[in-house]
Amino acid sequence: MSADIRKQRKHAIARADEELLAELGYKQEFRRAFRPIEWAVASFFILKLASAAPTSGGLYFWTHSLSPPKWRNLLAWIVGYANTIGSIAGIASVDWGAAIQIMAAAGIASHGSFTPTNSQTFGVYVGIVLSHAAICCMGTNVLARLQNVYVALNILLCLVVIIALPAATPRELKNSASYALGNFTNLYDWPNGFAFILSFLAPLWTICSFDSAVHISEEASNAAIAVPWGIIWAIGMGGVLGWAVNVTLAFCMGQDIEGIMGSSFGQPMAQIFFNSFGQKGTLAMWSFIIIAQYMMGSSIMLAASRQSFAFARDGALPFSSWLYRMNSFTKTPVNSVWFCAAGAIALGALVFAGTQAVNAVFAISVTALYVAYSIAIASRWIWRKENGWTPGAFSLGAWSGLCAFISVTWMMSMSIVFFFPTTEHTNAQEMNYTVVVLGGVLILSLVWFYFPVYGGVHWFKGPVRTVEGHAPQKWGTELEQDTKEGGTDSIDQAKAGEAVFF
Repeated sequence: MSADIRKQRKHAIARADEELLAELGYKQEFRRAFRPIEWAVASFFILKLASAAPTSGGLYFWTHSLSPPKWRNLLAWIVGYANTIGSIAGIASVDWGAAIQIMAAAGIASHGSFTPTNSQTFGVYVGIVLSHAAICCMGTNVLARLQNVYVALNILLCLVVIIALPAATPRELKNSASYALGNFTNLYDWPNGFAFILSFLAPLWTICSFDSAVHISEEASNAAIAVPWGIIWAIGMGGVLGWAVNVTLAFCMGQDIEGIMGSSFGQPMAQIFFNSFGQKGTLAMWSFIIIAQYMMGSSIMLAASRQSFAFARDGALPFSSWLYRMNSFTKTPVNSVWFCAAGAIALGALVFAGTQAVNAVFAISVTALYVAYSIAIASRWIWRKENGWTPGAFSLGAWSGLCAFISVTWMMSMSIVFFFPTTEHTNAQEMNYTVVVLGGVLILSLVWFYFPVYGGVHWFKGPVRTVEGHAPQKWGTELEQDTKEGGTDSIDQAKAGEAVFF
């Protein structure tokens, strides 16, 4: 393909992206520098909705568009806040994991004699969050190119573990297939079945933030295609490589489960590596794991800042006028980035309330997003006769209904499970505080929504149009009715602003 043809094609795609965003009611404010492969490290599920409406607002935008007029503002409000707190909790959980891994490296280097305090770990955590904020304030071109490095290192790390660990593990620590694939050890006092279900938090946390790609869709070229396919690639690679890594660990971990879980390093995987590679080999491997975790944190920060920017663009967050600002030099929402960083640091401070309090951050990053996903998906089907859905470039076709039912049922079931403590007989210190933190945020958001005179119920109208350079407080059905009564916008413009699937 000649250079001229490639250039013409690139310009055509750029015009199509901008026109699609204009149909959703928004002007182009981000630079589109992400390609499909650069989405893989920052994205995980939501496919059809992402293809039909690739906007940074994502879930709450879809919810508002797919819900009836009576409920759309309230549901969009709830989804927006659940998505925002879930995304910020995602930053906190990933970066807290990175801080713990760094402290584990110090423990490995000292042969287990170093045991970090909560204050030391929190200090490292704050440094990681602040560095991620600085990275995500860079220009979109820089952020997009960094994703290539992230993808390559993640794949390389998985392959190294899959190949090197079996080669280095002593024969006495290698497990048989019957043990690796069939053994079940319950270290808690819950019945085996429920203990097994509780263990789902780890893998579901790993592949959560399905909508991360959507939040940076306004920075992607050919977003209607790139976003859903980027999500598919992320899930596909993560699922296959993650399964292979876990199987490798099961075959090479030995049978001292309690010793591994009670490791002085504070990280069971670090103990498995130490048993196989020794100190120096483990430090080499562990350094790459830290790098991979660190990279994931910057990607989550990127997605969360775009979600906050989009929600502020529609006036729903406190200090929205300050958050909805694009830096004139980097063309990135710098204020939103620092807002997310501050929120993540505040959540991380829960460590001083106890181990279970900070563990709630990991559960919130799953349950809060599950609330947002479930409402968005359910709205598509509960009011399917009213919302006039038109699929985008990517569609599940006849499988849509079944997938929606299974998805919502699964997410609601798992959310309830993750509110339970890890032990059946618990106390105030060992209680699971996920429901307290998440419930508190959602309740406060509802109090603000219904607050007399100043609450969102009096002024929040959902996504507002910015494509003409201003932000009228009318949207969807109300905007169409207004034009019928003699408003300045045409009926076609009103319908275009509502969403491409109307």
